[in-house]
Amino acid sequence: MTREEVSNICKALSDVNRIHILEMLTTGEKCGSTLLEELNITQPTLSHHMKVLIECDLVHSYKDGKWQHYQIHCNKFREFKAYINTITCSGFETEVVIRKK
Repeated sequence: MTREEVSNICKALSDVNRIHILEMLTTGEKCGSTLLEELNITQPTLSHHMKVLIECDLVHSYKDGKWQHYQIHCNKFREFKAYINTITCSGFETEVVIRKK
């Protein structure tokens, strides 16, 4: 996974609605109308959020008749998690405590 891909995914995850959408998709594929029922957003707003998630390849979609269906792209999500897990605090003997003044 490239740094650019990681950056794009991090940007996509920077919105609370998109995180909520991903949480909903962890239980399986969902239709756009099902997502709208749970979220307090308009259909155009949902379309925007889904476009962002699809463009960074975290979500796949397909159309069945007039319904759009969405699912997490598990391989890309696993790659992202593996990359994030490579960023560690190893080498530090003690936890650094930052005190506010």
